[in-house]
Amino acid sequence: MTNDLLLEIGTEEIPAKFMPGALAQLESAAKTKLAELRIIHGEVRAVGTPRRMAVIVKEVAASQADKHSENKGPSVKIAFGPDGAPTKAALGFARGQGIDPAALVVKDDYIYAIVQEVGRPVAELLPGLLTDIVNNMSFPKNMRWGDLDMRFVRPIRWVVALFGSQVVPFTLPGVASGNVTRGHRFLGQAEVEVNSVEDYFARLGENFVMVDQDVRRRVIREQIETLAVSRGGTATIDEELLEEVVYLVEYPTALCGNFEEKYLSLPPEAIITPMREHQRYFPVIDKAGKLLPIFITVRNGGSDHIDIVRHGNERVLRARLADAQFFFEEDQKVPLANRVEKLKSIVFQEGLGTLYDKVLRLERLASGVGQMLGSSQSELDVVNRGAHLAKADLVTGMVNEFTELQGIMGREYARLSGEQAEVADAVFEHYLPRFAGDVLPQSTAGRLISIADKMDNIVATFSRGLLPTGSQDPYALRRQALGIVNILIDAKYHASLAAIAGQAMDLLGISDNERRTKLLADIQEFFRLRIKNILTDENLRYDMIDAVLAAGIDDIYDTWLRAKAMAVEGGTIAMQKAVQALVRVGNLAKNAGSETIEPGLFSTEAEHALYKAYVEASTVIEKYQIEKNYQGVLTVLAGMAAPIDAFFGAVMVMVEDTAVKNNRLALLKAISGLSAQTADLSKIVIM
Repeated sequence: MTNDLLLEIGTEEIPAKFMPGALAQLESAAKTKLAELRIIHGEVRAVGTPRRMAVIVKEVAASQADKHSENKGPSVKIAFGPDGAPTKAALGFARGQGIDPAALVVKDDYIYAIVQEVGRPVAELLPGLLTDIVNNMSFPKNMRWGDLDMRFVRPIRWVVALFGSQVVPFTLPGVASGNVTRGHRFLGQAEVEVNSVEDYFARLGENFVMVDQDVRRRVIREQIETLAVSRGGTATIDEELLEEVVYLVEYPTALCGNFEEKYLSLPPEAIITPMREHQRYFPVIDKAGKLLPIFITVRNGGSDHIDIVRHGNERVLRARLADAQFFFEEDQKVPLANRVEKLKSIVFQEGLGTLYDKVLRLERLASGVGQMLGSSQSELDVVNRGAHLAKADLVTGMVNEFTELQGIMGREYARLSGEQAEVADAVFEHYLPRFAGDVLPQSTAGRLISIADKMDNIVATFSRGLLPTGSQDPYALRRQALGIVNILIDAKYHASLAAIAGQAMDLLGISDNERRTKLLADIQEFFRLRIKNILTDENLRYDMIDAVLAAGIDDIYDTWLRAKAMAVEGGTIAMQKAVQALVRVGNLAKNAGSETIEPGLFSTEAEHALYKAYVEASTVIEKYQIEKNYQGVLTVLAGMAAPIDAFFGAVMVMVEDTAVKNNRLALLKAISGLSAQTADLSKIVIM
């Protein structure tokens, strides 16, 4: 016989951004605790709204599964005396296992306790299990309330705990479990009795609570899309905003509002940002992709008095847009270039000067990276101007009011100030990518300034000893390092990480050699981990990643090419054979004392054949390495397996004749070096 289990934790409104993680944690904790207690069950699912988190476990067994175990004790020599009587060691072991010493079993010269534990009724275990689940939940921020010692994300107001139709009795500070939940704060009943899991969903539905977040998400999306179509447009649904709205409401009702068409003269981002970031509104566009003077929002309630709610939302947005229009008009009175001087009044980082100082570094570093990559003078002119203006919009009224518009307004003001379109685009693009999944800069100037800006931030922050920790990255340096890596790969730039970081150190006035060496090592390790994460996300085998990274990461795009080649060739049977052969070569090559190969000392056909194969392979590999054709390099290396195996089958390397031995070792050392620039093949696991 089975029953469904329900645990609902009722609270004050939980921040929307906490909810997805909290529900995932609740579901995982329930599965873990049930497994620990050997409780057989069916599907486990967590659901929730701003005021509640619930986990439902289907088909929970009435009793624990029985446990049969053979626990190993001391050896027979220790367990029994000369007279065959159990020693203190055996008696202690039996006592610890809860069995009679006479029940001990001898097996393989050791004693064993055969323990048969009969499963207990699940109803007896659930109070402790549910208490543990609640007490062990963690959140980014916790609260205490009243004079209670308990900490939780928000004050707990009620708890529902049902096993079938029976209440699971347990208490938390200030509240005892029961079968009474609460409906919508304004539309539902203050107390709603629940008698089963099915009853739970039905009763909450009657009281204006869509407890299943997937249902709310679907309903919200459908309502928004339907409303937009009814007004002749298409809603722009940002998935992160949608997810936030899902956890802001218990009973969603979408509504459409209007704003004056005069505000459409503002840059689209200046309208969308107040809508999305500040008011949680969804913009609507026409067939041509242009904004319409309408918005869609979602209220936490029904359609009653919807006109009053609409009017209130329109009034709030109107005030926001009026502010945006004012700042936009005022900002245009001063050309963007004239604002650069004001950056002298803004500190960049403690001990590292002002934003104006950073702009000066940015100009030189971006230009330096461009020179490394062979950019033309016309490209460098755009880079220099773009870097000069890159931070100027930070002192505009619009960006001061709506910080999310940095770069966006810089581009707009640059265009309005008469700057080249390429310069204006670079001002915006240097902030890219701004978040995971964001677009990458596509112009040369945008890419170079973005790389320079992010590297300056990383080197400057590292120089202050503020390296990111496992849980803390206040300057978002991981995101910025990932940005650099992705830009270099996307643009196919072959650039030296050490050279870029070194120039950034020069511009920051870091001259002490010991400090520079330590700083560069930290930065390289930081980037190595970012590259490893990217390659892991590409589903490349861990050993192949380690092999590629061990050959160096200074040229990040080159590292990427080597990894992609390894992903194609590394798992082939031919490559696996070559790895075995080349690893054996590498092990012996460590004994080499000379790099000089004298063909005249070869005494067997196998030696001559291997040397010939090496000469031919090294020529082709050198050509492929220049072309960055690492798949070709690996194919050539795979072809070395046969002559290497033939050599080891016919030749003893470590012979008494020193000259012959050293000559053979020199050949092996040369062969071992063929793969050094591509991957450390010794790290490949033979499957």
